This record gives sequence, C-alpha cells and structure tokens, in this order.
Amino acid sequence: MHSAVLLIEFGSIILGLGLLGRFAGRFQLSPIPLYLLAGLAFGEGGLLPLGASEEFVAIGAEIGVILLLLMLGLEYTATDLVSNLKTHYPSGLVDCALNALPGAAVALLLGWGPVAAVVLAGVTWISSSGVIAKVLGDLGRVGNRETPVILSVLVLEDLAMAVYLPIVTALVAGVGLMAGSVTLAIALGAAGLVLFLAVRYGRLISRFVSSGDPEKLLLVVLGLTILVAGVAQQLQVSAAVGAFLVGIALSGEVAEGAHTLLSPLRDLFAAIFFVFFGLHTDPSSIPPVLLPALGLAVVTALTKIATGYWAARRAGISVKGRWRAGGALVARGEFSIVIAGLAVAAGVEPSLGPLATAYVLILVVLGPLTARYTEPVATWWARRREPSRPEPAPRTAEAEAPVAD
Repeated sequence: MHSAVLLIEFGSIILGLGLLGRFAGRFQLSPIPLYLLAGLAFGEGGLLPLGASEEFVAIGAEIGVILLLLMLGLEYTATDLVSNLKTHYPSGLVDCALNALPGAAVALLLGWGPVAAVVLAGVTWISSSGVIAKVLGDLGRVGNRETPVILSVLVLEDLAMAVYLPIVTALVAGVGLMAGSVTLAIALGAAGLVLFLAVRYGRLISRFVSSGDPEKLLLVVLGLTILVAGVAQQLQVSAAVGAFLVGIALSGEVAEGAHTLLSPLRDLFAAIFFVFFGLHTDPSSIPPVLLPALGLAVVTALTKIATGYWAARRAGISVKGRWRAGGALVARGEFSIVIAGLAVAAGVEPSLGPLATAYVLILVVLGPLTARYTEPVATWWARRREPSRPEPAPRTAEAEAPVAD
C-alpha cells in the first residue's frame, strides 16, 4: 500500500511539473518560480502536504544539485576557466563586493549571526546562469558584443562557487576553525589538481570515459559523478563541488555527448530540487520576511546592473551595451536556492529559507524584465536629462546683407 501511495504522489509531482513547465514556456518565462510555488503548495503548511514520497523526493533533490553542477562544469574547459580568471578577475571582485555585501549586511541587521550572513551573501551574489542564458537566447543577443562580458562574470561566479561552497558547508556543519581550514585546503587542493590534470591530461581522461554507445557513456559519466560527489561530501568539501570538478575534467566530444544525454535528467531532477526546497518552507513564514526580501531584491538588482555596466565599460563596450549587460545579470535562481538549502538542512536560521524563497521568486521574475528594458529605460532617462538646446535665432535680412568695405 505504501509503495502504491509513493508512486501516485511521485507521479503526480512529475506530471504537475511537466504541466507547469509547459505553461511557463508558453509565456517565455522561467519555470523556477512555479516549481518553488508547487513545493510551497504541497509542503508543510501548504494546501495538500505530501507524506509517502518526501524521502524519495529528498534523494532526487540531492541528485538534482549534483547534475546542475556537473552540467555547469561541462560548459567550460579548464583552459577557458584559467583564461577568464586571468583576464576578468577585477570584474569578479567588483561583482562579489557589490552583491555579496548587501546580503551579509541584511542578515546581520536582522540579528541572524555571522554564519547566516555568509550564507545570505552567497544567495545575493550568484546570478542564475540558466535563466540568463535562456533570456539572452530569447532576446537574440547571443552574438552581441556585451555577451562575452556577461558570460565572463558568470564563469567567475561559477569558479568562486568551488571555493565558497566548501566554506559554507564547513560553517553550517558547525566545525571549528582548524577543521574548517582543513576542509577549505582540501577543496582548493582538489580544485587546483583537477584544473592541472584537465589542462595537461584532459584528452586522456576524456578518452578513458569515452564510449561510442550512448548508454555506456551515460552510465560511466553519471556513476563517476555521483561517486566523486559522494567522496567530496564525505570529506565535507561539498558534493556539488565534486560534480563541478568532474564536469571540468571532461572535454571535447565526451563533454558534448554527456551534455546531450544528461540534459533531460538534469531538468527532471533540478525541478524536483526546487520542489523539495519549497516543501521545506512553510508558506506562512514568507509574509514576515517579504519586506526585507523585496528591499534586498531591489538593492541587489541595482548592484548587479552596476556590476554589468562596470565590466562592460572595462571591456570597451558602448553605453547601450553596458546597460544591456547590467540588466541581463539581475536574475537569481538555482544556485541561490542551492546555497540556502545547505543552511536550511543544517537548521542555521529558520527565517533564512523563506527569505531566500521570496528573494528568488522576485528576481527570477524581475530578471527577464530588466534584461529587456534596462537599456531603453536608461536611454530614455539620459535623453530626458539632456538640457534642451536653444533654437538658433532667425537670420534677418540686414544680417544676411553683405558688409560694405
């Protein structure tokens, strides 16, 4: 009987997510806010709380995080990452300062303590690569001059995640300074080793994993990723970082083939992850934090626009392109929820999960709008502020007459 209820509940979840995804696609919206709302509706305090399938959904959510980071790693080669780090690191520092500090400040003002401050700093810092990539495609801006600047900022954020996630994992676990330092050293050493091996021996690694049979390639890549993620989590480094490093180590045809095979699985389990996060957020806990979430969303939308503008200006992009770059970076999504999920699972601060949910819901909806309208609004405002030039006085007949010698 229990298994039948589990199948009914889980099947209903998957079907509902599919219908929500189709609804969002019809209006060219990101489905993330709808997935979060679905989790709120069927979680604790929701309309129809789930029972039998919650544990199964929790496992699916963990796989979702692993696949999100694996697919992110497959997007880049180690050489690209090193090149971006050398060229665009000032933009990454500005991005961190402008967008992480507001989150940390709000957590401290609310009296949540330093651990919650570090977590909320990450929530407000990291943009949503998935939402931004989709928006750029929908707006036909993939070939624009400012797009490489946008992508470089996102790449630097992804690299920072490899350092940031182990720190957060150690902090929320409550380990001491010495243990936390060891964890960070292991994470940095592992990341550096993987980058070195990927640059020097990437072809050999990819050749070892490669297979002409899609089924075998899928099994090897997925098995290797989950194995490495498990080892990383056992070392308290973060399963997500382990998956990200596996993605970086693979390149060429193997990376392309794995990306194609794993994309549907990533979409499925990522959707389950968002639902799972919503399941653990009581809807009645959102109204008390809605005002701080809204204020934080407005402030960090402006700081992201400033980040993109500065980065594009540094790259020599025109003024209109600078505004487009800034507006495109506003959306937050999957990684903000991943970071908040670590704190929620550890019970760091009860209000952090609801605030992060409200914050992401606001910015994942606002992000596509700022990407579309920041540049035209800025252009209109600039024209309005320009002083009107006085019209030249009409020339009289006397003025037009030649002057006698």
